Amino acid sequence: MEKHIPEFTIKAMARVLRVSRSGFYARRESKNKPSPRQQRRDVRDTEIKALFEAGKGRNGAIRLTKDMTEIGVPCDRKTVADSLRRQGLRAKAAKKFKATTYSKHNLPVAPNLLRQNFTADQPNQKWVGDITYLWTDEGWLYLATMIDLYSRKIVGWAMCRSA
Repeated sequence: MEKHIPEFTIKAMARVLRVSRSGFYARRESKNKPSPRQQRRDVRDTEIKALFEAGKGRNGAIRLTKDMTEIGVPCDRKTVADSLRRQGLRAKAAKKFKATTYSKHNLPVAPNLLRQNFTADQPNQKWVGDITYLWTDEGWLYLATMIDLYSRKIVGWAMCRSA
């Protein structure tokens, strides 16, 4: 209607489009002002963003819903999730535990019989072993190998879910 004001009267356009003139004027006045609902949404988005940043970006919709209730602004989990999505905020997943070797233990240690001499004059004279772990679709698998130092070939190996 706004575009066609030079050509037609507002009264005629309102009658043809079956809208009230007062509705047209109200819409034109409120064009640049956010609705009360939009204002409440903006305030809630600001609060959710502040709580998200206070949690170092680790809290998702469920935790933020609890936080909002604690500060006296109860809201639904889906409302919080929509707000996070609208603002482009995504919770960081906690880092998974990574198993490492602990060498400062009080368990018995086997003696070093080779003393760093990894050469062999004949087959089956010196064997060495090692254990490593591999990530697979089924989880961690441990691989143990035995190598003949003379030929550098694998003499035997075993794979298991536990060490």
